[in-house]
Amino acid sequence: MKMIETDVLIVGSGPAGSASALALSSYGIRNMTVTKYRWLADTPRAHITNQRTFEILRDFGIESEAKALAVPLKNVGNSVFCTSLAGEELARIHTFGSHPSRLGDYVAASPCEMGDLPQNLLEPVLLGNAAARGTHVRFDTEYLSLEQSADCVVATVRDRLDDRTYQVKARYLIGADGGRSKVAQDVGLPMEGSMALAGSINIIFEADLSEYVVHRPAVLYLVVQTGLDADGVGVGVIRMVRPWKEWMAIRGYDLSRPAPDLTEAEAIQMVRDLIGDPGIPVRIKSTSLWTVNNLCATRYSAGRVFCMGDAVHRHPPTNGLGSNTSIQDAYNLAWKLALVVKGKASPALLESYNAERVPVGRQVVRRANDSIESYGGIFQALGLLDVKDAAEGIANMESRKDATGRASKQREALREAVAAKNCEYNVHGVEMNQRYASSAVISDGTASTVCGRDPQLHYIPTTAAGARLPHVWLQRDGLPISTLDLVGKGRFSVLTGIGGDRWRFAAAAAAERFGIPVDFHRIGPGCELTDLYGEWALLREINEAGCLLVRPDGYVGWRSPDPADDVGSAESRLSDALGLILGNLCMSRRTGEKSIAD
Repeated sequence: MKMIETDVLIVGSGPAGSASALALSSYGIRNMTVTKYRWLADTPRAHITNQRTFEILRDFGIESEAKALAVPLKNVGNSVFCTSLAGEELARIHTFGSHPSRLGDYVAASPCEMGDLPQNLLEPVLLGNAAARGTHVRFDTEYLSLEQSADCVVATVRDRLDDRTYQVKARYLIGADGGRSKVAQDVGLPMEGSMALAGSINIIFEADLSEYVVHRPAVLYLVVQTGLDADGVGVGVIRMVRPWKEWMAIRGYDLSRPAPDLTEAEAIQMVRDLIGDPGIPVRIKSTSLWTVNNLCATRYSAGRVFCMGDAVHRHPPTNGLGSNTSIQDAYNLAWKLALVVKGKASPALLESYNAERVPVGRQVVRRANDSIESYGGIFQALGLLDVKDAAEGIANMESRKDATGRASKQREALREAVAAKNCEYNVHGVEMNQRYASSAVISDGTASTVCGRDPQLHYIPTTAAGARLPHVWLQRDGLPISTLDLVGKGRFSVLTGIGGDRWRFAAAAAAERFGIPVDFHRIGPGCELTDLYGEWALLREINEAGCLLVRPDGYVGWRSPDPADDVGSAESRLSDALGLILGNLCMSRRTGEKSIAD
């Protein structure tokens, strides 16, 4: 049987797989991506792209390309609750930081804006740039099985065009093959939770809905109606895909009954029911079924196989966290794989992927499912629970308009229930506060900055080890530059200030010892980088002559709150910290793994 060799084989070309390919190729690692499909995503499934994901795209130099395809969320910063698009509007909520009281939080947190970027537009950007940088991509190629040994993984794949079977030998394999991952199943990753808790129908359609939406631009229009679901009440969704002509309608279906097989006429009728206009022209593009899941892996790797994305965290699309978490999985693992394959780090570094990303996946699955459950408060406030028929439900909704004490309480309950959806639409903290605790993070024993704000709703900047480096606008050669632009690119970085020159020698010594680049940046008056707004001084949480060691993914790996006593002390402390992160080895080409590409 024919065998192809590469360093990393990626199974799957979704957001996780394509981002892995892009990162590995950007880091100079040979990799190959296989997907059983003939092309990338053919529907706009995932779409919300948060600031942290855009920061990753920025690091790889493709932020502008992706941003050009995205609808800025500031232009669609509402979620609307209504009985239909043409019917009564029940409530609105500001989303994704668009409320004046939240907008500053988002602007201060990142050099990047969020955007609505459908998956079918994002994936070609990711994989196209990966291929341009060296990734070998094979479409119509189905993963069948794998075998592991002490030094490699051999996967058997099938070319679906000519039914030819061959093998791919790689140092490592990434399973990014989605919510029915065969790779995760084959290596026996342990899972907790449940699949298929509820059924949903996606209907992609074209219709000019401008008259119903331009005055209240939103990503989501949530239609609360009696009779939508089998239990007599439910929420249907009309989601903007492209303003204001392309849309996705989402309806529930009963999993205890046969899966619906919609005719075009039935799909059009469902869409018109949600719009509330029986005569509006509608063109159906596609329909598909999916299920609400509440399942995550308790471990993401087995031997030389690492899984990510929907393969290890499966949840509904509420909160818009799915593709973001998948891309961030890839970003976390890729720099570690690159250093190990190049022989610059111990394979022990790869274990930190589990320690760092499993808690994130668990949080995301819980958050997305909690958001679905929170709709119950809206149903309760509208009087739609336990109704006997549609007429009773409509009467209960109308009763909130009465000038009675009971109606006043009903209105207050509705306001509170809608406000509670902040935990679906404005969870800036869930998106940006991810903290890592692993062997690749070395705590200095000091506490993070204490903040009384809700850590799910609000981003809390800190330079504590295990946190993402805070964004601050500095100046270089008279031009603004983000602290995040100083780090990344697959390199470790050292940040210090006036009086921290000893760390420059330490960075050079560490780079020589481990054979990897360690960038050095000094911030202060008269330095290459200046803190003219004084914001870095407020956020750095260390003495200006202290030191931050930032990992290639922009996370603080270690910090010295105080200055080094002398050059020798600085060199020893920084090298020890970097050695621990890399696997506590003084790495050389001899001690690392030899690349198959060599």
